[in-house]
Amino acid sequence: MVRIGVLVSGSGSNLQSIMDACERGEIDGTVAVVISNDPDAYALTRARSKSVPVASIPHRDYPDRESFDRELVRVLHEYQADLVALAGFMRVLTPWFLQQFPARVINIHPALLPSFPGLHVRQKAIDHGVRISGCTVHFVDAGVDTGPIIIQAAVPVYPEDTEEELKDRILALEHRIYPKAISLFAQGRLRVEGRKVFIRGMSRDGTPCLVNPPLDV
Repeated sequence: MVRIGVLVSGSGSNLQSIMDACERGEIDGTVAVVISNDPDAYALTRARSKSVPVASIPHRDYPDRESFDRELVRVLHEYQADLVALAGFMRVLTPWFLQQFPARVINIHPALLPSFPGLHVRQKAIDHGVRISGCTVHFVDAGVDTGPIIIQAAVPVYPEDTEEELKDRILALEHRIYPKAISLFAQGRLRVEGRKVFIRGMSRDGTPCLVNPPLDV
């Protein structure tokens, strides 16, 4: 059973999906601790409602990124976290942090990487006029949203979309693919070779491609 440490900064809807999937038995694991750099993050309330241990570590209390990361690692080790899941965590982790959890830090990003890394990506997708966007779960490396990709899901983008509309469409899929990625990790089915993540036992299901606008429009 994998012990998951979740790092959060905001409302924690992806955290909720992970906790719910653990409860349903879809993930062979448990959320061991939830850590936030914002003591007012609603994600901490979500965790407490499930009796999950929480820790508030305000980053402004530390003189630099590495000293903040050292405290994160101390707490993660205290709760024996095997996997670190970033769920709306608005801090860039240092290389030192990543060395403590090699190939054991994952993130969810609301775009189809490598397109639109960084922040405000849903509005960037709309402004760029893309027809398809989505979300990506990836291993975290020293870059910004550059690590090997585990799973992606796509949604259509419409010219009249607002950022909120696209956010809701993508978020519904985030809540499905993030628990799935964690489940695959817990089952020991993920293998990273260079930039590629191989999934043991994966078969091609013949799912048709998403085309937007439809070819028969």
